[in-house]
Amino acid sequence: MRSNSIGKYISLYGLIGLLGIVLVYPIWLTVRGGFTSVDGGYTLYHVLDVFRDENLRWGLFNALLIATATTLLSILISMPLAMVGARHEFPGKALFGALVLIPLILPPFVGAIGVRHLLGRSGSLNALLSDLGLIDAPIDVLGDGGLFGVIIVEALHLYPIIYLNLLAALSNLDPALDEAGRDAGASAWTRFRRITLPLVRPGLFAGCTITFIWSFTELGTPLMFEFRQVTPVQIFDGLKQMETSAEPFALTVVMLSTATLFYVLGRVLPGVKGVASSAKASRADSSVRLGPVAGIFAALLFGTVIGIASMPHVGVILASLSVEGQWYQSILPRAFTLHNYAEALSHPLALGSIRISLFLASIAVLLDLVVGVIAARVIVRTTLRGRGLLDALCMLPLAVPGLVMAFGYVAMTLEWPFQGAMPGWVAAVLGPILPASTLASLDDGPLRWAADILGANPNPIPLLIVAYAVRRLPYVVRSTVAGLEQTPVDLEEAAQGLGAGRMTVLRRVVLPLVAANLVAGALLAFSFSMLEVSDSLILAQREGDYPITKAIYVLFERLGDGPGIASAMGTWAMLLLACALAGASLLLGKKLGAVFRA
Repeated sequence: MRSNSIGKYISLYGLIGLLGIVLVYPIWLTVRGGFTSVDGGYTLYHVLDVFRDENLRWGLFNALLIATATTLLSILISMPLAMVGARHEFPGKALFGALVLIPLILPPFVGAIGVRHLLGRSGSLNALLSDLGLIDAPIDVLGDGGLFGVIIVEALHLYPIIYLNLLAALSNLDPALDEAGRDAGASAWTRFRRITLPLVRPGLFAGCTITFIWSFTELGTPLMFEFRQVTPVQIFDGLKQMETSAEPFALTVVMLSTATLFYVLGRVLPGVKGVASSAKASRADSSVRLGPVAGIFAALLFGTVIGIASMPHVGVILASLSVEGQWYQSILPRAFTLHNYAEALSHPLALGSIRISLFLASIAVLLDLVVGVIAARVIVRTTLRGRGLLDALCMLPLAVPGLVMAFGYVAMTLEWPFQGAMPGWVAAVLGPILPASTLASLDDGPLRWAADILGANPNPIPLLIVAYAVRRLPYVVRSTVAGLEQTPVDLEEAAQGLGAGRMTVLRRVVLPLVAANLVAGALLAFSFSMLEVSDSLILAQREGDYPITKAIYVLFERLGDGPGIASAMGTWAMLLLACALAGASLLLGKKLGAVFRA
């Protein structure tokens, strides 16, 4: 079945070329912009200037601080949960295992709305402590400028990624290894440090890599906390300078280089690969049923984490139910209303953003399904030279910050064929072929109408579709690859032996067998596309083009009922993601964690 026909070579190199244009080329433009001198040559001046500027240095330091603190806090939260969940049975385990993923249903920048209401200077916590007479002045729980708030919100949102990877790694461990350590007299801490931790390091580093890069490049959450001295926000603020200054390019290059460095370190550091030779479980009945007391403590552990992790969700829901101006210096809103939910479905900005997001996400998912199925088939069912490169390109969006990709798409619109003169090498190739009049018509941004971000009449829709599709392609590819690897190739060979053509085999055999995986990947791609933050905030510059997340941000910044409508839209977003993750979890089971692994 792993025959390497010409058609498969065309599929392989066609996909590599396509991903090169929509994925690698924008990154290259960003990098090139950071090193381009005024006279068109190359220079390190702009990048070095980032480190000379005190404000930009502090921004980078704060971004690293947020990423490091978020990752460490996420490990502290997820490790005990994974250790208990993977190795023990206790009442309510299945329910707790599902509820512990609650943070994934709320984008962190929306959760920031709830946390500000609960922990801010005028929030519920300070009101409660004041009513109890424990404080005379409000406590700045969120830190100077919201730094602590950003870390708290991002850790509570991202710890499930580490948890899922650890759970999968721990489930594959052979319990006989731990038993041998116990029989040798090793304490629980020694067994964890010398046996368990080395074996789960691949899963731990996989989850930590995504968590670190995600929090290092997160744009929406600092914006919602108005914490602007951090690299992603500084890049966002410098967007309008792209046509006249190299500073935004250089700052993006520094952020990309830093993220790439940590990604590579997570791959090559000694011990990251763990010990694979003896790490697979040798028996399935490795879970230990806890006694009544221990079972209660296990349930309390999960319940406590779930309760704390639900704090942003509760805050957003309460904010969405609050009458304008009635949740200030009080534990709960003084008056409740459903008006915000009605406005979230009828307000011109909110309703328009929902329509746009539905359109963008639907087209992006269709593109992902087509590309994802073809790519997965090439990766799993062929031995073509270059399929490893295709696999790496399909997974690259998990490692490349969304902010960098969005910035790269803006940079694309500043280049020919969207703007500017035709490059000399293109003119040299087309000159002998095309008439002079046709060549002249192609010289000055012939596709300006198709995609424009910073112009007087922007048209970001094509780039938003491409950005959403590229960012969520790994979910579809990973889930489809998992399905194909579990599907016997003999069935396809039998169908071909009976005379079925390739398209018939694909339509009548392959797609039905991997349908559950395709639906799971499509659900994740659609829901996360609907709530994409970086691409939406950067690429949509005109109100008529705002997707949901940009509309939430703009409404939250408005006086009056804007924050209430934004909270109601965030609640609708929670319901969407909850349904998508529940469906994907039912279809993929424990393999759901593989979707969030770089």
